[in-house]
Amino acid sequence: MSANYLRFWGVRGSYAAPHKTHLKVGGNTSCVEFRAGNYLLICDGGTGIIPLGDALMSARDMPETLVVFTHYHWDHICGLPFFQPAFSSHWKIKFFGPGETAGEIEQRLSDQMKAPYFPVEIGTWAADIEYQAPVASGLQHGPFTLNYHSVHHPGVTYGYRIQLGEKSIVYMSDNEIDFLKSSIARRADEFTPEEQRLNKTMQNEERAAELGAVRNADILIHDAQYTPGDYARKRGWGHSCYVDTVNFAIDAQVKVLYLFHHDPNYDDERVEAIQRDCEQVIRERQSNLTCIVAREGTVVPL
Repeated sequence: MSANYLRFWGVRGSYAAPHKTHLKVGGNTSCVEFRAGNYLLICDGGTGIIPLGDALMSARDMPETLVVFTHYHWDHICGLPFFQPAFSSHWKIKFFGPGETAGEIEQRLSDQMKAPYFPVEIGTWAADIEYQAPVASGLQHGPFTLNYHSVHHPGVTYGYRIQLGEKSIVYMSDNEIDFLKSSIARRADEFTPEEQRLNKTMQNEERAAELGAVRNADILIHDAQYTPGDYARKRGWGHSCYVDTVNFAIDAQVKVLYLFHHDPNYDDERVEAIQRDCEQVIRERQSNLTCIVAREGTVVPL
């Protein structure tokens, strides 16, 4: 295996789906491992962080680990109470996520491990734990440089742009790409001509900012949870229709798109059908984008 790689440990959204019809894609919720030599970066702590932690327990050569969270919804943190390295004195673990201070980040992670929700509190962790205060210039973790920005999802939610040498990877697990555009379109008749002009300007500015955050990325890992039919019923829930995701990746001139945060109600066959639809969009737009379904266990050399 390459010394530098990423590995998908959890690719589902909302809740874990350990069904036999889901095994080709995987049933664990969001967790992605990034490895660069002895440095370990983990994005999100869904149920996928549990098998990752189990696999890490034999490692003794990592100076420190950084775990970053996009947000604190249950499907992104519920594996953390079962993350074995946190209970081992051999490990140094830094945590970062949305929050105005390091103390606020600590509180948000620790609350789920307090009675009556969980019997073991973070005070039992034996690892050397550090909570990272937010820094506008981003984070540095060994060879990894991380910048974060807010995305469209209920509550404060981050997307991360990760630089490793010449490789640029963007991780946006939960993001509703066309929320503003679709919201304005649904109420277009209510606006005066001047309001319509201002809305268009605002919409264009937001689109430009969103594209700028991911433009020319080598790899984009992005929310593609809904079919068009499901998105029409769940607009505003903070997740993207896969058609919007693939068009967004094309517009941003991304090289490789990994469809991520699969709906737990979609079995393997349905997820594979989504990929085929995305490939049809790519052909119609005459794009060179490579589109791949994020699958549990997939390792991508960096």
